[in-house]
Amino acid sequence: MREYGVYEAKTKLADLIKQVQQGERITITNRGEPVADLVPSANRAAQQTMEAIDAIKTMRAGTIDQAEFVEMRGQGRR
Repeated sequence: MREYGVYEAKTKLADLIKQVQQGERITITNRGEPVADLVPSANRAAQQTMEAIDAIKTMRAGTIDQAEFVEMRGQGRR
């Protein structure tokens, strides 16, 4: 989890939102004290969970080759 001061967060808000969309959690601080957290939306987390379940079902069905497996494994290591 990364931390940003209020002023820095204000100036980099668009970048912080992109990081959160990629699954990062960000803490906003005021004079070194945590005051807020930016976290991915619960809807997005549910969607990612469903995508992971579908990928596991595909792998179990045996319809995925080694190259696709390696790519999926790499995506899971963000």
